[in-house]
Amino acid sequence: METKILNEQTIIYYFQNEINPEIFQHVQVATEYIKQQDIPAILEVIPSYRAIMLTIDITKDKPQNIINQLQLDTLNLNNTEVNQPKRIINIPVCYGGDYGPDLEEVAAVHNLSTTQVIDLHTKEDYLIYLLGFMPGFPFLGGLSSQLHTPRRSEPRTQIPAGSVGIANNQTGLYPKSSPGGWQIIGQTPIEVFNIERQPMCLYQPGDYIHFYSITTEEFQHIVEQQSAGNYNYEGLVTLTDEY
Repeated sequence: METKILNEQTIIYYFQNEINPEIFQHVQVATEYIKQQDIPAILEVIPSYRAIMLTIDITKDKPQNIINQLQLDTLNLNNTEVNQPKRIINIPVCYGGDYGPDLEEVAAVHNLSTTQVIDLHTKEDYLIYLLGFMPGFPFLGGLSSQLHTPRRSEPRTQIPAGSVGIANNQTGLYPKSSPGGWQIIGQTPIEVFNIERQPMCLYQPGDYIHFYSITTEEFQHIVEQQSAGNYNYEGLVTLTDEY
């Protein structure tokens, strides 16, 4: 672990220089440990793929004092586990056609059929490493190497909310309509982020997302249920001890 004081308000702890579930678990363990210390001078604890950033209230303490108090480098991350069930958010996706305009291109790049792309994409549980770019946008790990696809050479000026895409070695979904350059292979009807709902986002870092394929009729039915206010979002969640 490497510790850096970026400025008088910011500390960053860097873990190993790679992105994988084991390193991310270390980040989670350390994040929880920091929060449990309940240090008044720490305003925010922000985890990412392989780092933790702390923002400090300089009127209450100095960064070096915080580092000395936490002694994070002495925490045995290898022998400490996050003892909680694996939380999977099952996201329905309508693949191809108007919902996934780049599905055929992604299939062609890899000499696969569109059915094979869908099968590969719906096979995995994707770990959410962080939320970013826009509120509720999940950066996911675990995409099959058979689906690693470069971003579009010409980004779209507008991508519909719920669009599911691939960019290089990652997959993700757009909670809101936005410009973007990801290869769009499908769309979910689920409103994954809503500022007027609690919780606002259906998932958080450390959760997993599992995509499954639905028909256009099922897509429209879910849209209608949400519009009527009677969609059961809790039904999307699966808890398991199997990692």
